[in-house]
Amino acid sequence: MILSAMFFYLFAGVCVASAVMVVTARNPVHSVLFLILTFVNAAGLFILLNAEFLAMILIVVYVGAVAVLFLFVIMMLDVDFAELRQGFLEYLPVGLLVGAIFLAELLLTAGGWVLDPEITRSITAPIPTTVTNTEAIGLVLYTRYVHYFQLAGLVLLVAMIGAIVLTLRHKPNVKRQNVGAQNARGKATAMAVRKVPSGQGLQDADAEEWVK
Repeated sequence: MILSAMFFYLFAGVCVASAVMVVTARNPVHSVLFLILTFVNAAGLFILLNAEFLAMILIVVYVGAVAVLFLFVIMMLDVDFAELRQGFLEYLPVGLLVGAIFLAELLLTAGGWVLDPEITRSITAPIPTTVTNTEAIGLVLYTRYVHYFQLAGLVLLVAMIGAIVLTLRHKPNVKRQNVGAQNARGKATAMAVRKVPSGQGLQDADAEEWVK
C-alpha cells in the first residue's frame, strides 16, 4: 500500500509539473517533449488503477503517433512563433470566453459529484470480474455504446475527407486520367482514316492531329 502511494505521488507530481511546462515552455520542441513526458506518467497512473488498456493507448497512440507527429511537424515547418505571438491580445477575449466555458463545465461536473456521489454509478455499466480490463471495455463499447462508437467513426471519416479536400491542390501542367472521357470514346473520336498519297508520308501540318 505504501509503495502504491509512493508511485502515485511520483507519477502525479511529474505529470502535473510536465503539463505546466507544456504551456509555459518557450521552445515548441520542448513543449512536445514535456507533452510526451506527461503522457508517460499518465499511463503510469492508469496502470496503478488497473486500467492497462488506457495506459497502452496513451503510449502507443498518443506518444508513438500523435506527439511524435507534432514534433516532426514543428521541426520541419520551422514556424516563426515570435511573429505568431504578436496578435495574442487580439484573440485574448475569445480565449477567455472559451476558458470560462471549460471552467463552468468543470465546476458543473465537480458540483454534481459533490451533491450526489451516486451520480457516477448511475451512468456506468457493471464491469464483469471474470474477464480482463481490455475485454471488459470491448464488451461495453461494442454492445451498449456501439451506436456512439459508429458515430465517432463517421465524424473521424468526415474530418479525414475534409482535410484531404482542403489540402489537395491540382497542378495545372500535370496530365491526369479522365476515366469518363476514356469510356465515352468511340470510332469517331478514337480513330481517323486518312488517305496518304503514294510516295508521300505524313505532312508536318497534320502531325498534331495524328498524335491525338
